[in-house]
Amino acid sequence: MKAVHFGAGNIGRGFVGLLLHEAGYEVVFADVNAELIDALAAADSYDVHLVGEDSTTKTVTGFRAINSATDEEALVAEIASADVVTTAVGPRILRFVAPVIARGLAARVEGAPKLAVMACENAIGASDLLAAELLDGLADDEQRESLAARAVFANTAVDRIVPAQAPDAGIDVTVETFYEWVVDRTPFEGSEPAIPGAHFVDALGPYIERKLFTVNTGHATVAYTGFAEGAATISEAMQLPAVRTAAEAALRETSAALSAKHGLPESELAAYRAKILERFTNPYLVDEVTRVGREPLRKLGRNDRFIGPAADYAEYVGGIPSALLKAVGAALRFDVPEDTQSVELQQILQEGRPEAIVAEIMGIEPGHALHEPLVAVVREAQEAVNG
Repeated sequence: MKAVHFGAGNIGRGFVGLLLHEAGYEVVFADVNAELIDALAAADSYDVHLVGEDSTTKTVTGFRAINSATDEEALVAEIASADVVTTAVGPRILRFVAPVIARGLAARVEGAPKLAVMACENAIGASDLLAAELLDGLADDEQRESLAARAVFANTAVDRIVPAQAPDAGIDVTVETFYEWVVDRTPFEGSEPAIPGAHFVDALGPYIERKLFTVNTGHATVAYTGFAEGAATISEAMQLPAVRTAAEAALRETSAALSAKHGLPESELAAYRAKILERFTNPYLVDEVTRVGREPLRKLGRNDRFIGPAADYAEYVGGIPSALLKAVGAALRFDVPEDTQSVELQQILQEGRPEAIVAEIMGIEPGHALHEPLVAVVREAQEAVNG
């Protein structure tokens, strides 16, 4: 069995690539980072260090690496004979990998088993997005139908904390012991790929939102609130009462929204968010708040970790989620010169109208229950920025 994985970074090597290796796949990593690809191509193995109360190390072997920027023909040939294609590149990069996947599908032998394509990204419906990018870029309807019949695109929900690595780590990677890879089984119609580390379910939507609006919302809340309190790392921030209180309050609101929207039992959500908060305290993961908080503009988007659950709360629970709005206020104050989006956000706060910022960045238009409360949050942040 063979899997082609786009994205040979820390998540690719330490999460998806590891699980595919353990499932018995020969893993072909594809990436545009020439230095990383060269290092992988020159190595026979790499280690994944799982850290926590029961730390261990796993060794990955039997992989290959292709520079997708300079050796596309070789990558097309690998996809043409692969069983599985996965990605961990970021939702915005999917449009760049879609064309080569399309070429690989076109090169598959007639009658070959369908290629399982799973985008493992922190986004709702990432595999659907990849499929749309792939098929919309094709010339005619006949070609679209032909290639669509050669693949199965299945959405996933993925969860594993992978911090920034030590400068001398090389291709080895350190991750937390906990992980979750949930896959929608319905597109496979009973022929899902054999990946013991993945959990196939009939209804993925609640799992995706539970993860995104608990893990990602909580992580970002700790990062932004911790940054404001002067903490350097996530585990350090979790030791500060103000930060922990803010995270607990935000996740109580996301749990309320998830329960009201999807019918998830409140007791299960309480246990889940307690587990998530416990993971954030892991002292073995040196995860900087500036890494977790990077790209605040994306994280303030309409369907992302703050505005998404806040809007669901207003719709399904009723009322204003004050803790989530406070977290938005903390995100607006994330001022890190090394992060491009942080710099852009601060510029927007200096020059933009609060109403326009809420509508254009957060996707909440006038008339929505959250519009005026968010305008007030933005205005308060502007006053702080502009003195």
